[in-house]
Amino acid sequence: MAPSTSTDAPFGRMLTAMVTPFLPDGGVDYDGAARLATHLVDERRHDGLVVNGTTGESPTTSDEEKSTLLRAVIEAVGDRAVIVAGAGTNHTEHSLKLARQAEAAGAHGLLVVTPYYNKPPQEGLVRHFTAVADATALPTMLYDIPGRAGVPIHNDTLVQLAEHPRIVAVKDAKGDLFGASRVMAETDLVWYSGDDNLNLPWLSVGAAGFVSVIGHVVGTELHEMIDAYRAGEHGRALEIHRRLLPVVAAIMTRTQGAIAVKAALNLLGLPGGGPLRAPLVEASPEFAAHLREDLTIGGVKVPEVVIPEVAR
Repeated sequence: MAPSTSTDAPFGRMLTAMVTPFLPDGGVDYDGAARLATHLVDERRHDGLVVNGTTGESPTTSDEEKSTLLRAVIEAVGDRAVIVAGAGTNHTEHSLKLARQAEAAGAHGLLVVTPYYNKPPQEGLVRHFTAVADATALPTMLYDIPGRAGVPIHNDTLVQLAEHPRIVAVKDAKGDLFGASRVMAETDLVWYSGDDNLNLPWLSVGAAGFVSVIGHVVGTELHEMIDAYRAGEHGRALEIHRRLLPVVAAIMTRTQGAIAVKAALNLLGLPGGGPLRAPLVEASPEFAAHLREDLTIGGVKVPEVVIPEVAR
């Protein structure tokens, strides 16, 4: 059973798209994933986690690995956090398989990205998302990220998809606040910021919360921002937003997200700071040094010397 949520935040408010920890030999570190999930939920105030998303290097993990990873995270924190399974691919039949696999594993919801690379027309998107939503009984969050997918989900398409009873939310990395405002006004779709650069602006136009990347290291602070904004303490929310600017810049703008997050986790001695799978590569020592400085400026307490969990 999924943890209690509200209709205006069906997946909770503070979620992170979790990295997938790997062992030195390249295998998935399922124990490390369970420990990282526990840290995020119990220590960093996460309402939910997205597993097997892009930040989790889903293009490089097998279907079997995805299922085992999902089950490990659900076993660790599934009674205390909403676990959303990434099930989107650029092949509809494969997406249906992943959606059903996630439901069987006990996921509480699905994240379904726009089919990437093959650039389908809007009618193709409608058919794809509808088929995935029809495949299970799970609530579905659409992931609109034209920078990766190559095509946006048009606003009229979102309005049409909102008629489906299980398509309930959007993770937005398109950044069209005006267009999204129109869709929110015309439908019951719930919005989540999928771009840490715009977390506070999204709250200002009605978003319920975040599906973050920087939440790996500042989840508590992001939850405080949400709480402050919802309490009418907009000055406090703005103060948190500005304090976290160095963290956002370091993780979201200077290299690929999974690379930056794993480097940050390594600096903090947390699970997940180990290897990446090709074609991604580990952060350079120079990047890690600058990252340490930016995290410190942003208020993150970075130990001077740590022994990464993956090496213990």
